[in-house]
Amino acid sequence: MQHLKTGRKLGRTTDHREAMLANMVTSLILHDRITTTETRAKELRGWADKMITLGRKNDLAAIRQASKTVKDKAALGKLFKELAPKFEGRNGGYTRIIKLGPRKGDAAPMVIMEWVESAESK
Repeated sequence: MQHLKTGRKLGRTTDHREAMLANMVTSLILHDRITTTETRAKELRGWADKMITLGRKNDLAAIRQASKTVKDKAALGKLFKELAPKFEGRNGGYTRIIKLGPRKGDAAPMVIMEWVESAESK
């Protein structure tokens, strides 16, 4: 029974799934938008929101917690210095998912995932 079990398995082991999502969060922070499948983007949404919430706290404990997920120091610096201050007045909903259509090889639904504030400022 799956009572109180949340999250998608994405056809991977726990370690592989967590590493993949951590890498995707890092790529989203560095590049401001990524192209991925719809189910991965929906799962990534929670991870990205958690990183922005930690960035908004901006204390040593938050930096250490975020560094567990975001391994790249450049991405960690960008999270705390550039991205988090943009979302100071927002209480969640930091990402946007734009549907693209099916992928050519296996018809998986593809999306673009991007930050809400950075897309508005461009």
